[in-house]
Amino acid sequence: MPLALILVAIDALLIVHAAKTGRLCPWAYVILAIPGFGALAYVAMELGPEWMGSIEGQQVRACVAKSLDPEKRYRMLVEQLALADTIANRVALADECLGLGKFEQAKEHYESALTRPMGDEPAYALGKARAEFGLRRPLDAAATLDWLRETWPHYQSAEGHLLYARALELGGLLSEALAEYEALSGYYPGVEARVRQGLLLHRMGRDADAKSVLGAVVTQLSGAPKYVRKIEAEWMTAAQRALRA
Repeated sequence: MPLALILVAIDALLIVHAAKTGRLCPWAYVILAIPGFGALAYVAMELGPEWMGSIEGQQVRACVAKSLDPEKRYRMLVEQLALADTIANRVALADECLGLGKFEQAKEHYESALTRPMGDEPAYALGKARAEFGLRRPLDAAATLDWLRETWPHYQSAEGHLLYARALELGGLLSEALAEYEALSGYYPGVEARVRQGLLLHRMGRDADAKSVLGAVVTQLSGAPKYVRKIEAEWMTAAQRALRA
């Protein structure tokens, strides 16, 4: 399609948009009087600010900002902690450290929070376990999660349970890890737990059981809505690859 026709089509679409949103005057005149540049002005002055003020726009803006300076929030939280060493500030910094892969720092901050008055929160123990897992200390992470379960027996966390199973597997306790994956498969949201269960079965030489678990996952996802398949794409691929092996 010739460039001139593309510009005309864009101008027409923007004029229709301006009319529907009560901006017809003066934007229709501007868009028509200055082809190309009028459309750019409308997008920059009307659509851009409107879109960036939306939830989606704010998410994109935050993502771009984080990619340009991934440690900006980390530095801000370090400053906040220096000004006020509160549990909230320390845990916020610990959470940010986890996201940045600063696992040793995260572990220290969670441990500090847990030792303070009013700091006995299971979420902080789970954070500490995540940091230990990130440090490749899976049995330490499992021990922390065992302590969490003993200390807060009514606390429930599917993510914590999955972390526990993964820690046992990474620590070489395969039978124990398999039992945890099997328990998880009944209630964990998504298919990650079942795919990990199938992969572990395959690793343990139980190929028939592995194919049964992984095949069921692939069948389920194949008939799932498109948005579900998109969310679970990584685990769908992992299951399919294991079935082909």
